Amino acid sequence: MITAQLNATFAALADPTRRAMLAHLADGEASVTALAEPFEMSLPAVSKHIKVLEHAGLVTRGRNAQWRPCRIRMEPLQEAADWMERYKRIWMEQLDQLGDYLQELQDTEAKNS
Repeated sequence: MITAQLNATFAALADPTRRAMLAHLADGEASVTALAEPFEMSLPAVSKHIKVLEHAGLVTRGRNAQWRPCRIRMEPLQEAADWMERYKRIWMEQLDQLGDYLQELQDTEAKNS
């Protein structure tokens, strides 16, 4: 069953800006200003994206004097990866079956030639 956490994670990851922010944070913590640099949008718009990531549990904000660094949280991403891994196994099994079927067709064609 898909949990509310997993729904929030996928909703947050659906936006390319938020994915880019997470990629930036994978290299280490960053300020909102640093996260905003690659994008042509206002700081309030960037803050809205960060709030979505926070709501999904993908980002936390610390407090260090006046600097509030953002940090990535890997747990929700791991939950999403685990969920997708189950389906990957199913897809791989189906591809293996397709490969077997295609091999049978080639073998039959070779016999009939």
